Amino acid sequence: MNVFAAATLAGAAQAASFVCRETPIVDATERLSGLAPKLAAGGKLEILAIGSSSTEGVGASTRDKSYPSRLQALLTSAWPRVQVTIANAGIGGEIAPQTLVRLKQTLTERRYDLVIWQVGTNDAVRGGDMAAFKAMVSDGIATVRQAGVSLALLDPQFFPGIREPARYRDYVQAIGDIAKGQNVPVFTRYETMREWHAADERGFAAALAPDSFHMSDAGYDCLARDMAAGLVSLTATGRPVVAQGR
Repeated sequence: MNVFAAATLAGAAQAASFVCRETPIVDATERLSGLAPKLAAGGKLEILAIGSSSTEGVGASTRDKSYPSRLQALLTSAWPRVQVTIANAGIGGEIAPQTLVRLKQTLTERRYDLVIWQVGTNDAVRGGDMAAFKAMVSDGIATVRQAGVSLALLDPQFFPGIREPARYRDYVQAIGDIAKGQNVPVFTRYETMREWHAADERGFAAALAPDSFHMSDAGYDCLARDMAAGLVSLTATGRPVVAQGR
């Protein structure tokens, strides 16, 4: 079955009830300063979006409804002097170590200006050795930096059916702690989606695909809008936006 066929007519009808707040969802103490010269000079901006199903766009009705596709359109509008291209390297079902292998290989094959690494969802769902997970995330950060590429992380999604919420939150917290310690921006998807749910539980259902786990067209669109606002903040003058609750 095509992974983009998950959206149903009922889900599409529900999407109208989901209200996107369009607020930056980034936790950062440092800017993405490496992008500033490119944005100032114009030309091409190459972004690699890598991760598992949330990056691939599982749950979206078509591939152009995935968050990388929507983010590319939004950044193109926000940065009209720059030709923004986002390569979607998402593979559904991967755990972080598998993605890290692909990330290392990809960075040897092509030069990017920014990597957005969506990490931790399947690891948090399955559980495992937390120390090994933390070491792996640190290894990935080091790999991207050694390649001379800017980096931002995208943490796991929130969904009401989390079976072991304490363990799941531990993975989210681990990503945030490592990133903060190494001055890497994090798109705080978990906290943002949790707030969506708390504010409007019924409307939140429209942000998820029929499996109540992956995001829907509406959810991916809102995520991309929030990420675009965060990236604009991280590349603008002044202090970067810091997400609430961290």
